[in-house]
Amino acid sequence: MLTRPSPSDRDAFAVIPVADYEPPARDVRLCPPPSRAALRRPNAHVQERHSNQSTAGGSSTTSVQLRQAACFADAALRRVLEVLDRRRPVAQLHGLLAAGLVDSVLCANRFTAGHDGAAVLRRLRLQAAGAPDDVAAAEVFGSYSRGRRIHAIACRIEWIKGGRWQVVALHIG
Repeated sequence: MLTRPSPSDRDAFAVIPVADYEPPARDVRLCPPPSRAALRRPNAHVQERHSNQSTAGGSSTTSVQLRQAACFADAALRRVLEVLDRRRPVAQLHGLLAAGLVDSVLCANRFTAGHDGAAVLRRLRLQAAGAPDDVAAAEVFGSYSRGRRIHAIACRIEWIKGGRWQVVALHIG
């Protein structure tokens, strides 16, 4: 025999939606560029960390090389993601990536067409590879988001004879 629940029983089992704490999705093309003052503002935490490393026995030239490698890796991976989203032409990858890698990005470009949202680089970490006193290569790993999903990205960069960094290995998850 079926009985109807009383109004007090219904309130005991009510489903209450949880507040959405995530910010709403934005079109990255609508974001204003950072001001010149924000770009030139010194970061006290980074300076403090580098000064602690140099007093602990680390070489200041090593930290400069790692900072240059990190800047290059950030710019290169952002450019790779923009090419995948067809926001930049593939020709802008020549010189940044080794010859065979440009072809693999072109191949991956076919599979990412039609996905929701632009790829946005979220985090980037860098680790020196090889001798600790001379940074000639670094391993880079990070994450990027596309829509609501988070993906992994990794690469290896090396200092080449022309006096610049180049991506020699790339993995996009």
